[in-house]
Amino acid sequence: MKDNRKVITWLLIGCTLIFVMVVVGGITRLTHSGLSMSNYRLISGTIPPMNQIEWKEAFDLYKQYPEYQKLNYNMTLEEFKDIYFWEWIHRVIGRFIGIVFIVPFLYFLIRKQLSKPTIRKCIVLLFLGGFQGFLGWYMVKSGLIDRPDVSHYRLAMHLTTAFLTFAFTLWVALDLIYPKRKQIEKGFRNFIRFGLVILLLQIIWGAFVAGLDAGWIHNNWPLMSDGKLIHETVTMEQSPVWKNFVEGKSGVQFVHRYLAYIVVAFIIAIWYKAKKKATTALQKKGVNWLLGLVIVQFVLGVFTLILQVPVWLGVLHQVMAFFLLAAMTFTLHRFSK
Repeated sequence: MKDNRKVITWLLIGCTLIFVMVVVGGITRLTHSGLSMSNYRLISGTIPPMNQIEWKEAFDLYKQYPEYQKLNYNMTLEEFKDIYFWEWIHRVIGRFIGIVFIVPFLYFLIRKQLSKPTIRKCIVLLFLGGFQGFLGWYMVKSGLIDRPDVSHYRLAMHLTTAFLTFAFTLWVALDLIYPKRKQIEKGFRNFIRFGLVILLLQIIWGAFVAGLDAGWIHNNWPLMSDGKLIHETVTMEQSPVWKNFVEGKSGVQFVHRYLAYIVVAFIIAIWYKAKKKATTALQKKGVNWLLGLVIVQFVLGVFTLILQVPVWLGVLHQVMAFFLLAAMTFTLHRFSK
């Protein structure tokens, strides 16, 4: 006989670990620590340097790559240890998540605690986890060749896949927690789905902002009034106009700013439409949380920009995006068939 409580606990622990992973990843990015571990070792890389000789070897390896040669050539060994710590703990958590997903999955599979639909969903989860690890390596590799930073496209893929893995894990858990649902007409369900798509686009452009360090310019609100938008458009005039909005710092920040207004408007519309329908207590709770979280997230985004992205506020802004995605996933699940 299947005991879904254990499976649900396992999935929710996985959600929590992915959340921790995203938080540490945000700190890693904001402290520019991501390229401190220049080689990838799946097993031996779990153990950090244990003595001065090993630290010197790790630092000498770091010196061979563009980030040290072009940006951090004055860095001391002690400063290197600080950035190494965040990338190391980020990778260790990633490996731990892999173990937490694979070992219990095999246990539940052998004990026949998983239904066929749940098995299929868990296989997708395992694929997403493995793909996320590959994208992490693929992202770091882009900063080890001729540029002292990772590709913002690869960073966006890495971060977005983490968010999607979390959302899908939560969805599978919700399938087991709430096997019965009160259906709402298809039109409203699709409206929420479209809201989710817009939120994911906003997360992608948030990753572009982080990857291009675009939060350190135009530190005004509500207008981008420091003149740098004009300057950067001129410097990219030989490129197609659309590239300003995916590769230019000003253009990327512009899209992220105005997508924020669209996300807020869409969630307000979801909340307003839901108020007119005969909804369950959980459905009401979902849309209310959505409304509250998007307001908090918008305010955090404004202050993150105005204060020029202090690490703690940048991380908090990313954490709130995580919570907002969780609320959107929960709400969509409550209104799905």
